[in-house]
Amino acid sequence: MEGSLWLVLVLMLGGALMFWRWGSRSRRATELADARAEAQRWYERLGGQLMNLHGDDPAVRQALADAGERYNAAGSQLEQARTPHQFALARETALEGLAYIRAARTALGVDPGPELPPLAAARGAGQLTREREVNVQGQTFRAGPQPGAGTPYYYPGGRYQGRAVPAGWYSTPWWKTALGAGVGVVGGILIADALFSPAFADPGYGAGYQEGFQDGFGDGQDYGDAGNDVGGGDFAGNDFSGGGDFSGGGDFGGWGGGDFGGGDFGGGDW
Repeated sequence: MEGSLWLVLVLMLGGALMFWRWGSRSRRATELADARAEAQRWYERLGGQLMNLHGDDPAVRQALADAGERYNAAGSQLEQARTPHQFALARETALEGLAYIRAARTALGVDPGPELPPLAAARGAGQLTREREVNVQGQTFRAGPQPGAGTPYYYPGGRYQGRAVPAGWYSTPWWKTALGAGVGVVGGILIADALFSPAFADPGYGAGYQEGFQDGFGDGQDYGDAGNDVGGGDFAGNDFSGGGDFSGGGDFGGWGGGDFGGGDFGGGDW
């Protein structure tokens, strides 16, 4: 009789374990399917937008070229994704491409369309709210909230070597490699220091500095957590190769060749 009770208990425990394992596999399968569908949805939306937008303005062409680059990257990620995390990275790449689509529509002078989910890499970076112009080692660099003949390169916001780079339009894509950006020996971090340090970028530094500082940073927020989320952990790398999920020569958001790693620098509008 006692042996029969033990047998029943063993069978019950075995059945419970099998049911738990089945439930766990089912949950993982559902999570994977949901992540795949979400990434595919944004990827297809990006492709449709690319097919329907055209323009001859330099800012439009550049934004569409960047969107196309993200579209190709997201497609490659989707083909190789095997985990929810990898599908999430493909989704993020597609969303970044759609941010460039919105920029292209803005440059075309049409409604940019509905807001997108926030980009993880841009969390806390803020947006440019006024024109800036600096001279660094004999070269002039401009930035502003709107596209123009002197600022045809859009950036959706992120971090460059620990420094926040706000979303906006720039005269040259200095956040990419020096060769690709054509900035010669001028380092990207030096340009960022000049553009976003009030003492450099604002001629009114001094008497008018405090007012400008409040205008630019009043709505700022600490994005230290974002440095952990994006630069130091989940969003590290680009390609599905090597030791990480995406090891391709830069932190997340670096398809253009930049490295937007962690670090703390007060966010908000600039």
